[in-house]
Amino acid sequence: MTTFDDRENAFESKFAHDEELRFRVEARRNKLLGLWAAGLMGKSGDDAAAYAKEVIAADFQEAGDEDVLRKVVADLGGAADAAAVRAKMAELLDEAKRQVMSES
Repeated sequence: MTTFDDRENAFESKFAHDEELRFRVEARRNKLLGLWAAGLMGKSGDDAAAYAKEVIAADFQEAGDEDVLRKVVADLGGAADAAAVRAKMAELLDEAKRQVMSES
């Protein structure tokens, strides 16, 4: 194997690792967002966990965060507007990164 092949394989491995990490961080952020929103809706325990799973699943509808944002804003019914939810998503992304990195 040549040096070029080794380098190519290393870049491919790093890309795959980075994408998996990004996916895990976004899923964790969505879980945390779901738990936060569930709290605003008065849900706790198993109901809150089930709602968090719904938020995670909502992210698979389309690329980007807009599907999650729409779901949570609609479900909150005025308890928080889109700007507040978007700000919470940004805040929770940092927390999700910390959590996932501490697990690795």
